[in-house]
Amino acid sequence: MAPLPQMVIFNDGLALDLGLDPEALKSRPEIFAGSRLPHQAQPIAQAYAGYQFGHFAMLGDGRAVLLGEQITPAGLRYDIQLKGSGPTPFSRGGDGYAALLPMLREYIISEAMFYLGIPTTRSLAVALTGRDVYREKVLPGAVLTRVAASHIRVGTFNYISAYSPGDLLVLADYAISRHFPGLLKDGSAEENIYISFLREVASRQAALIARWQLVGFVHGVMNTDNMAISGETIDYGPCAFMDVYHPDTVFSSIDVAGRYSYKNQPIMGAWNLSRFAESLLPLIDEDKDKAIAIAQGEIEYYWEMYNENWLTGMCAKLGIVNEEAGNDKSEDAALIAELLDIMEEHKLDYTGTFRQLTHFARYLQGQDDIFAQRPFDVYEQEPSGISIQALLDIPDFSKWHKKWQDRLSRQSQGQNPYSIMKAHNPAIIPRNHRVEEALSAAEHGDYSVMHNLLAALSRPYEESEGYSHPPKIAACGYKTFCGT
Repeated sequence: MAPLPQMVIFNDGLALDLGLDPEALKSRPEIFAGSRLPHQAQPIAQAYAGYQFGHFAMLGDGRAVLLGEQITPAGLRYDIQLKGSGPTPFSRGGDGYAALLPMLREYIISEAMFYLGIPTTRSLAVALTGRDVYREKVLPGAVLTRVAASHIRVGTFNYISAYSPGDLLVLADYAISRHFPGLLKDGSAEENIYISFLREVASRQAALIARWQLVGFVHGVMNTDNMAISGETIDYGPCAFMDVYHPDTVFSSIDVAGRYSYKNQPIMGAWNLSRFAESLLPLIDEDKDKAIAIAQGEIEYYWEMYNENWLTGMCAKLGIVNEEAGNDKSEDAALIAELLDIMEEHKLDYTGTFRQLTHFARYLQGQDDIFAQRPFDVYEQEPSGISIQALLDIPDFSKWHKKWQDRLSRQSQGQNPYSIMKAHNPAIIPRNHRVEEALSAAEHGDYSVMHNLLAALSRPYEESEGYSHPPKIAACGYKTFCGT
């Protein structure tokens, strides 16, 4: 029981989308603190296993309880889960509780991802419990209410495969009916439905991870128990967004080897899918060798889809439309790679650089040389946090910029690079210094800073005073924690 439940933040918009009454729910903090069950709720803790940093382990919901499912007015089905409500059979010696600040971090980052258009679980509420949580120091306890398309994970299949293989068919059929019902409509399909299932999961993961890369998001703990079959981003622990671009960026305090670094996320997506495919082998073909060969082909498909999603997304960030006859995209890929190398070498801000390029593109149409016709102070006023003159003073960037202008000049007049780029380059991300500022204020009982941040994050493609700039001095060695 939570001795003193108190609502900290409630997501009115999400509640309405779910078909719930926000005002009625906000007056019931005891439900969101885990002290009282909603009407007809039948809570369960789910079992799953997983490869944590490459090592197989029996896991399960150690501090989470699934309250049930909600059918929305649109007919969609969602899980409603409490995170941090107390011990479960899978707590493995832990107390099952959660502290306030990690729950608020998940709320902030998951909402930012949603407004960026990236598939994600969402946060309905955070409630204080009035119970202290003992970690390295005494912390205020809190519970996060998470909403997900489901909590079926790659780790769920790992668990069934290892401990209850006789139930594999039941789980696979349920996952297909819940997330890929289209596969069931054509009963005459020649291809094994479980191969199609693997391909659909691979396709969603390829698209998801490409979206992470395009906005500079680092998940931090891509274990198989943190990969949802639905293709949603799940489990916001040691996650953060890059400021200065560097492929080796790691934020997790425990990832000392960089297994889940920014550059490794696509690789780890393929690795996790391989573990998923291994679990499905008995359903793919009775001949194990044949099943393995088929599964390997689907992993190759993941890479095809990831590379296509990433390259298309990067081209959009640069206003490039591949409309040239016979264009094999190699020129565009080389142009992108050159820019990223320049950004890495000169420690340029990832989000800010692309946003500044977006401002460049505003003046490109109909002008042979935009810099000869417009004064630099026009660009200085753009709130991207990066000086145009500072970028042009970099010889490599100046040369690259001319190549980029030449590439855009070959597109038809009907393609507006600025419109394309503005829709694909956010002005606002949850900057680490802004997140820490909000959490620090919340720790002292001031939630106004967090609410202001959330308001800005809900409009990521619009400039906002104070939220569009990178930090004046990038935090060196910034680390985040799992929040247990």
